[in-house]
Amino acid sequence: MYILVTSNIVYLLKPYSNNLTKRAVKTPKLYFFDTGLAAYLTKWNTPDVLKNGAMAGAFFETFVISEIAKSYYNKGILELPLYFYRDKNMNEIDLLIEDNGILYPLEMKKHADPQKKDIAAFSQLDNIPSIKRGSGGVICLYDNMITLKGNDRVIPVKYL
Repeated sequence: MYILVTSNIVYLLKPYSNNLTKRAVKTPKLYFFDTGLAAYLTKWNTPDVLKNGAMAGAFFETFVISEIAKSYYNKGILELPLYFYRDKNMNEIDLLIEDNGILYPLEMKKHADPQKKDIAAFSQLDNIPSIKRGSGGVICLYDNMITLKGNDRVIPVKYL
């Protein structure tokens, strides 16, 4: 595993934790930097299967996470401020970006009809006293950036 991480073939997204999130899951999530390689290794190698198959959402999430991680690397930032959140009750947030002590939650959804339920888990961060939550968003296939609820937005994947 270490060689894959060192070679930038895969990225291990660490879970967010602090002293008040002891019930959070501790195992990192693995993402491929090259979704083409991931498709080849899983034998999901036609555009139709990648677009409509059972793992289409996972490939979409992998693509988004890898593009965000690569944007930090391209700026020379090697210690990425990227995390995910999952607690023992299975509340999950796909990606947290930490900046100056503020957490910005993001969900990845491979659909074009974002709804408020897509960001329901963001409220879990509001329940942790020491955490300050910034605006969040749903990265999806919708065409325009719009407000979903409060400061949370719909972010078209084409904006990446």
